[in-house]
Amino acid sequence: MTSTMLKILALIFMFLDHVAEFIPGAPIWLHWIGRISAPIFFFCMAWGFYYTSNRKVYLSRMYGFGVIMALINYICNNIYQDPYCYISNNIFVTLFLIGVISWILEIRKNDKKRGNKYIIFFCLYQIFSTIICIFTKQIIGGYGAFELAGALMGNIIFTEGSILFVFLGVLMYFTKENKKSLATAYIIFCLIFFALTSVNNFSIEGLFYENYQWMMIGTLPFMYLYNGKKGKGYKYLFYLFYPIHIVALFWIGNLCF
Repeated sequence: MTSTMLKILALIFMFLDHVAEFIPGAPIWLHWIGRISAPIFFFCMAWGFYYTSNRKVYLSRMYGFGVIMALINYICNNIYQDPYCYISNNIFVTLFLIGVISWILEIRKNDKKRGNKYIIFFCLYQIFSTIICIFTKQIIGGYGAFELAGALMGNIIFTEGSILFVFLGVLMYFTKENKKSLATAYIIFCLIFFALTSVNNFSIEGLFYENYQWMMIGTLPFMYLYNGKKGKGYKYLFYLFYPIHIVALFWIGNLCF
């Protein structure tokens, strides 16, 4: 299975998940299917970033779409009063940070001294940007101010999935070439994530109706099916489909139901 095929499947799973998110009365099992989506995108990002001929352009494009998506979210959330569901989706920023951190750690593998400097700078920058994001919320107000500032600053706290999902993407990048290592690391991550989200609220019913993020373990077979080939690409399909379908579902859910 090529990376293009994986991305198309992830788009379908993501769309179903967002139908359940924005359309009142949609069945919960659409969310279950949707748990598979994000990890597939992280996996494809890992290989795409590895193979790209120009990492600066790749990350700049991801950053740019992240800022645009954050602006769209902020506008929609604050134009419509008391929406059924606010838009907080912005996987572009998560993917951008996965790429940045993976690149820094890769540099450290080849040049420890230089890499350590980048790590220190990145950590200090994240502390600084977190403070700026908090102050920005106080200045501009409105729902989604944290996420807007986070996208502009490339902040690891105020991004979709926060630190945990960024860590997952980086983990995939460094285990992608060994399927056994990838599977082991991914299963351990899913178990830890499940433990963290269920420690104070565990129940059999909760496994399917509240803390169902553990279902992302279903991504593993798709990663194993990857054949190392790019496929046809359709580079801008994801970039355009992502904001368009989210905004469309947001307005359909609020105006028609």
